[in-house]
Amino acid sequence: LSHLAFTDVSFSSVTIPKMLRDMHSKEKYIPYVGCFLQMYFFIVFGCLDNLLLAVMAYDRYAAICHPLRYTTIMSEGLCVLLVAGSWLISCVNALLHTLLLAQVSFYTDKVIPHFFCDLPVLLKLSCSNTSVNELAIFIVGAVLAIIPLSSIVSSYAHIGASILKVASTTGLRKALSTCGSHLSVVSLFYGTIIALYFFPSLSDSNDTAIIASLMYTALTPMLNPLIY
Repeated sequence: LSHLAFTDVSFSSVTIPKMLRDMHSKEKYIPYVGCFLQMYFFIVFGCLDNLLLAVMAYDRYAAICHPLRYTTIMSEGLCVLLVAGSWLISCVNALLHTLLLAQVSFYTDKVIPHFFCDLPVLLKLSCSNTSVNELAIFIVGAVLAIIPLSSIVSSYAHIGASILKVASTTGLRKALSTCGSHLSVVSLFYGTIIALYFFPSLSDSNDTAIIASLMYTALTPMLNPLIY
């Protein structure tokens, strides 16, 4: 929970302060290195948020489906391993995309049609071949989206089956309320990301892309502390 809270704060802090500054400034610019750094940390914390949501779903599964064995299943060693693994995967993923982008050439003085340095947007501003970058986004993105999402769906499917066996109406209502709020935020987070990065036609409109990006960069991190 502490790592999820830190990730949510950091994820929003990478983009929102710069956006607010640009809204109240006539000079909207970002240095070349600053753009790369913003993109790197955005990918790190976005990927980390994604993985931690999957870990939290597994934690809820263990707590609800195996309450008597919860402390044995979610041991301190496993918790450390899950969190450390999430951090390592996120940092390596971000470093991969940053190094690949560093090989790409850009036109000088280009305007970024977004409120932050988003990888697909930057690739559109390139004047060189970006097929390797796009392939890396598709393959790595698919793996890091499908595996955590499958884990979340599987966990909540087992939780749902266990909830239906609960005899107490109060317990049933509480479990449904908790899981419902979790799934709502997860659906919002994954829904906007999948729509933006796997359906290019939806992201062709700058306004649509910006609104969708705000959903998972500001709204989801704000809701997570309230729900979890």
